[in-house]
Amino acid sequence: MTEPELGELINFLAATPAAVRKLAESLSESETRWKPDESEFSVVENICHLRDIELEGYTARIHRMLSEDQPILADIDGTRLAHERRYNEQELNVALDAFTQAREWNVRTIRNLSSEQLERTGMFEQTGSITLEKLLQLMREHDEAHLQELNTLRGKLAAHYSTLTG
Repeated sequence: MTEPELGELINFLAATPAAVRKLAESLSESETRWKPDESEFSVVENICHLRDIELEGYTARIHRMLSEDQPILADIDGTRLAHERRYNEQELNVALDAFTQAREWNVRTIRNLSSEQLERTGMFEQTGSITLEKLLQLMREHDEAHLQELNTLRGKLAAHYSTLTG
């Protein structure tokens, strides 16, 4: 990855919390907890998931990859966590603030990494060896997927509530 590409990736990661906040703003309490069906996350669940994956996944992995040789990086079952931690009952703003703080810490850490540090590796539990640079790319892909999911959910919310009032 070139230096400009890395800069663009880091800027995207830094901007994600604000983009998530924008997608969640102006929704009522009931709208943030509405689920199209049991297999999909609500807005609150998406944000709790982003928070926990950031803290327990990415923050821990970045730290371990920088401080340990070839650490084993545990997989995280986001769906299981959502059920066990009762995401849909949690406070949206508390989860969003925690996600934002964790992401800010991660962005500060990765902004100053050398090319040697970006090449450090860990062993993903299910998929094998991964570089820190690849982990950052996976963070972006994860963010993109959840931003798209939140956009889609906003459309489903609008359709659902318009049928109730129309």
